Amino acid sequence: MTTLGATIIVIGVIVFIHELGHYLAARMSGIRVEKFSVGFPPRFITFTSIENGWDIRLYFFRRSDNGKTEWGPVWNRTFSSRKRKGSNTEYCIALIPFGGYVKMAGIIDESMDMSITHAPDEFMSKSSLTQIFVMSAGVIMNVLLAFVILTGIAWNNGTPELSNEPVIARVIDNMPAKLGGMKVGDRILSINEQSIETWEELSNIIHGLPNSLITLTYEREGKQYSKSLTTKFQPVLINGKIDTLGAIGIIQEYTMLPIGFVEALKSGIVSTIGGFELMIISIKMLVTGEASIKELGGPIMIAKMAGDSARAGLGPLLYFMALISLNLALLNILPIPGLDGGHIFITLIQMIIRRPIGMNTRLAIQKIGLALILLLMITVFINDIGRIISN
Repeated sequence: MTTLGATIIVIGVIVFIHELGHYLAARMSGIRVEKFSVGFPPRFITFTSIENGWDIRLYFFRRSDNGKTEWGPVWNRTFSSRKRKGSNTEYCIALIPFGGYVKMAGIIDESMDMSITHAPDEFMSKSSLTQIFVMSAGVIMNVLLAFVILTGIAWNNGTPELSNEPVIARVIDNMPAKLGGMKVGDRILSINEQSIETWEELSNIIHGLPNSLITLTYEREGKQYSKSLTTKFQPVLINGKIDTLGAIGIIQEYTMLPIGFVEALKSGIVSTIGGFELMIISIKMLVTGEASIKELGGPIMIAKMAGDSARAGLGPLLYFMALISLNLALLNILPIPGLDGGHIFITLIQMIIRRPIGMNTRLAIQKIGLALILLLMITVFINDIGRIISN
């Protein structure tokens, strides 16, 4: 239940913020919004803005006139609100709490709707810069969400002041140190008979020995012990490149120092940029072959990580939400047809060639993009299932 709830919260908030960005930008630009949906179909409840009020409908299984069971409206009520100008926008809460959708008038998107009349309130009737603004608004909102979360975490937690004493403050589950019986408070005296005086010396030695057998000498309650462990490895971003470092799963002592709002803002900016940098490098590694496409994760992996983060506390869950929000922003801005970046890319091409691309061509590009996205979804699902089976 924790995993499911955390997944719904993380994905729901991120997608809602993304679609809200498109919605607000469209309304600001005078574009008619036909539908704003939170979740995937089928519809569960809709609120339609009409003249002088709202039309509200509840959907569920019902018996049709010909005796068949189908999904449709089972309850309908109109609420009056005098002098209210209706926009005819349908605000929808869908049954499956993942994903979202904003349907703007006069745009060829996932719906493949080609009913474009070039009315003044349609997407295609707006200037190229306005179109780019509307299509990038979701990405901007996701970046702002991550920045706000990361800034809030920094302001609440403060900044860590690290101790250089080679004393274990925490051992991480399922890592060599914890599995080997090492405990909080143990002082590392030597590694492979090399004397240790500081945490920096300790980390430098272990980082240089991934997947290696090491012998630790440590002190616990005034007595010395010796233990052999096989290190694991972890990928770390160093100077713009991913390096593989040795690790045994121990954390040094630290004290959290309070910081002001300005310092928290700076920390939020640095963390946001760092998150983008890590993702860009990951994409680069996939393209160059340094990383395998088998390492990509999908909804099942996200759900597992969301559950793990929720069990660790509110802070880790919010931090995970910020990273996924940045991930969604970067994915959507890529120039792939079917994504926001694909729409922006087509608009930029039209600006360069100074003429619109034909509707049939745009439709074909959209179909290719959706096929690529579907292929990617199948790939990450296969990867997720493979991880479940291997575990």
